[in-house]
Amino acid sequence: MKVLITGGAGFIGSTIGSAFAERGVTPVVLDSLVTGRPEFADGRIFYRGDVGDGELVDRIFRDHPDIVATVHCAALIVVPDSMTDPLRYYNVNLTKTLDLAGHLIRNGCDRMIFASTAGMYRPEPDLSVSESSALEPQNPYTRSKMMAELLLEDLTNASRLRVVSLRYLNPIGADPQLRTGLQSSKPTHALGKMIECHERGVPFTITGVDWPTRDGTAIRDYIHVWDIARAFYEAALRFDAIIPPLGSRAGYQVINLGTGDGTTVRELVAAFREVVGDGFQVEEAPARPGDVVGAFVDPAKARDLLGWKAEYSIEDAIRHSLQWAERRRELVAS
Repeated sequence: MKVLITGGAGFIGSTIGSAFAERGVTPVVLDSLVTGRPEFADGRIFYRGDVGDGELVDRIFRDHPDIVATVHCAALIVVPDSMTDPLRYYNVNLTKTLDLAGHLIRNGCDRMIFASTAGMYRPEPDLSVSESSALEPQNPYTRSKMMAELLLEDLTNASRLRVVSLRYLNPIGADPQLRTGLQSSKPTHALGKMIECHERGVPFTITGVDWPTRDGTAIRDYIHVWDIARAFYEAALRFDAIIPPLGSRAGYQVINLGTGDGTTVRELVAAFREVVGDGFQVEEAPARPGDVVGAFVDPAKARDLLGWKAEYSIEDAIRHSLQWAERRRELVAS
C-alpha cells in the first residue's frame, strides 16, 4: 500500500513519511523543494514538482496505481511572511490546493488527509479551541487554510472526494531517530529562541507576564512532530470508518490535534531548564505589539475517532530539538 505525500520533503511531511514507512506503508513524495530538503526524501520514491502540475500528478498515479490516499502537506506556513506577501500565500495554499483536488478526482483518488491549522479558531473564554469553536482567522496564512478547507468541503459535496482535515497549532521536536527536523537554523517560535539564547549564552526574554493565563505568560499548544505524524497514519488507517465511502454527502471531517492544556512560556522555560540545567537565564519584558495570549486544543475528537493522544512530553520535544540542532550543524558542515 502507498500514500502520496505532498510536501513530503518538508519538516512535517517527511516525518509523516517516516511514520508511514515504519508501519509498512510506502510514501510517495511530491515536493517542489522550495522549502523542502532533498535529503529528507532520500531512499523514498520522489517526484520533484508542483502540486498544481496536472501532468506530473497524472504520471505519479500511472506509476503507482496502488496509492490509496493523499496526505496534503505542501503549503507556505510563516505568518509574518503571509502578511507581507498574501498573494503568494493564497496562490500556494488555496489555488494549488484546488488544482491538486481536481487532479486527485480525475485520477480516482478519493481520500485526502489535509494538514491544516487550529490557528483559524476564535479561542473560547478559557483559551481552549474545539471543532465547534467559531472560525476567526487573523492573518493571510490562517485565512488561506480556512478558505482551502471551505473549497475542499464544497468539492466533497459534489464529487467522490472525501477529506479528513487535521488541525494543530505548534509542532516542535524532531524525528526521534534524527532523520529529519526543522529546516531552519533559526526557528521563530519560543523554543527556537530559547535554543538560540542557550547556544549564545544570553538571557531569553519572556515578553508579556500579565496575560489571563495560569501564570501570566502566553500559552501555546506545543505538540511533538512525531505525535502529529502518528495521527496522520491513524487517519489513513481508519479513513473509511471516519468517512464511509458512498451513500453519504458527509464527506468532510475536521479533527483537532493537541495536548488538552497547552504550555505557558514559564512552563516551557522550566521544561527547558530540566533538559539543559538551571543556568539558563531569563528576563521579563512587556508584551510587544502583535503578541497574543494564545490558545490550546481540545483533542477529545481525536481520541474518539483516531484512538490518538499526544505521547511525547515537552521535555522530550526540547531534547529532540537540541539533538536535531546539533545534527543539522553536522549535515551543513559535511
